[in-house]
Amino acid sequence: MNQRGYQNYDKWPEKRLEVSPGDAVSGYEAICERIKREVKGRGRTVVAVDCYPGVCLEETAQGLQGLGAASVFLSGGIFISDAEYQRRTAEALTEDRVFGVMTCKTLESFVDPAALRKMREEVQRVESGLVLILGVGASLVCPPDILIYADLARWEIQNRMKRGMGNWKAHNEAESFSKKFKQGFFLEWRLADRHKKPLLATLDFLLDANVPGEPKLVRGDCFRQALEKFSREPFRLVPYFDPGVWGGQWMREVCGLDQDQPNFAWSFDGVPEENSLYARFGDLRLEFPAMDLVLYRPIGLLGDRVHARFGPEFPIRFDFLDTMGGQNLSLQVHPLTEYIQQAFGMHYTQDESYYILDAEPGAQVYLGLKEGIDREEMVKALYEAQEEGGSFPAEKYINTFPAKKHSHFLIPAGTVHCSGRGAMVLEISATPYIFTFKLWDWNRLGLDGRPRPIHIGHGEKNIVWERTAPWVRENLVDRFQPLPAPEGVKAEATGLHQREFIQTERYSSAGAVLHETMHSVNVLNLVEGAEAIVESPEGDFEPFVVHYAETFVIPEQVKRYTIRPFGRAEGQAVTTIKAYVRT
Repeated sequence: MNQRGYQNYDKWPEKRLEVSPGDAVSGYEAICERIKREVKGRGRTVVAVDCYPGVCLEETAQGLQGLGAASVFLSGGIFISDAEYQRRTAEALTEDRVFGVMTCKTLESFVDPAALRKMREEVQRVESGLVLILGVGASLVCPPDILIYADLARWEIQNRMKRGMGNWKAHNEAESFSKKFKQGFFLEWRLADRHKKPLLATLDFLLDANVPGEPKLVRGDCFRQALEKFSREPFRLVPYFDPGVWGGQWMREVCGLDQDQPNFAWSFDGVPEENSLYARFGDLRLEFPAMDLVLYRPIGLLGDRVHARFGPEFPIRFDFLDTMGGQNLSLQVHPLTEYIQQAFGMHYTQDESYYILDAEPGAQVYLGLKEGIDREEMVKALYEAQEEGGSFPAEKYINTFPAKKHSHFLIPAGTVHCSGRGAMVLEISATPYIFTFKLWDWNRLGLDGRPRPIHIGHGEKNIVWERTAPWVRENLVDRFQPLPAPEGVKAEATGLHQREFIQTERYSSAGAVLHETMHSVNVLNLVEGAEAIVESPEGDFEPFVVHYAETFVIPEQVKRYTIRPFGRAEGQAVTTIKAYVRT
């Protein structure tokens, strides 16, 4: 069967949990009744609704009027002025259109002590009834009797930014999405995650604020049970898809996407910082950021050794780049480790690889430099193309290699590269995913009609000029090495390069293949075959079915699992590619 005809990709993966009536409710009326039932008979009760930046405070405040609060306080009043906040954060945000410096600050560092003291005194003066504190950092005002955390997925935040929402305390609604995203990535989301992390263990309720006008509430213990379940079993993230100037048509067909969109360029189906998780509590499905799992159970998910190295960060990323019927990606290079540390405050860089899921005849990948080129001439040609609107002769300076189905191209940082048109790429990489220095973008505008950001100045400082054709062929192209395996199993190490901390391996079999997590979280994709089933040899989790092109995660504490053909693939070989952190 032609795999592009499977069309069984699941865009709404979820885990189910059994709960008691009232543990999960939807709609503001039901939410207010549930909270009032919780506070009944308590007398004076302080309810804090702490919010992730991006939650619509106006909607939430209006919706919670049904609580009949004796007094309502907005936590925004405890922070320094917006102008002072912008002054203190300017160094982290920089003047660059795309890049900033990762902040080490906390939300508390922007609290105005006098304003906090004043609000605490005002809260204390309310002697009876329900006291509601609402907003970002609401739990900082005073220890609440009931803590509700209003959360939403990073992708939804980005969509709201595109529709005109500004950043927290920034009043930048009219600015470009790229500037808003930069402020979120380097500053706002770092502050919010550091604040949220300890609250996950104590919150009384989680409020799902992803869909405007459709809030959902789940009891905190039930939410934590869901996180525990995800940390102990195979799972998938909720994927999202986005069009782009170079986007193609493969994902539209295979993943069953919106036919009215012009193309789909990206899919994140394995990036916890961006993706979310679905958990169904009884009949009600809630969505919450996958980072909640990383923050709440980092050791069980990542493994002790990986956590010791990275902390509560998910260091592996799987995503799709679709140029089937599309255009070349930008010619680019990623920063070397010392550069990303010094310039941007990141402690590891974006090493990556291209695994070719599918390709049209003639597709190619640009990778590494040709021998004997004049580096000064190449940099001059890049600047001239950018500043004078001319063309950069990429084929004069950059190698091209045929992109064939199941080829694997390794791309350690410092290597000039891009996928050409006609390829469907499963990109496997370390997670600092925005640190791409575009060198040349083929004289085109973005979907917003503006020139896409080019960073030749950053890029030329990171190109490893010695990575020419012979070195690239020997070290980066189809480095498949046989691994010991039982009869009937084809196992290969496919990389990555020795400078990269991610190990990738490919397994193919018509029977069951036994895997061990190797002291690391495992991330896999079914790259050949209609369906497969993941099972525990010890029966520690329910069998988990995956479909062609789906990315799935195996927490480190699973330790052992098998993968075998299932459903329409029974009796046929299926192939997975697996990534984990070398420890």
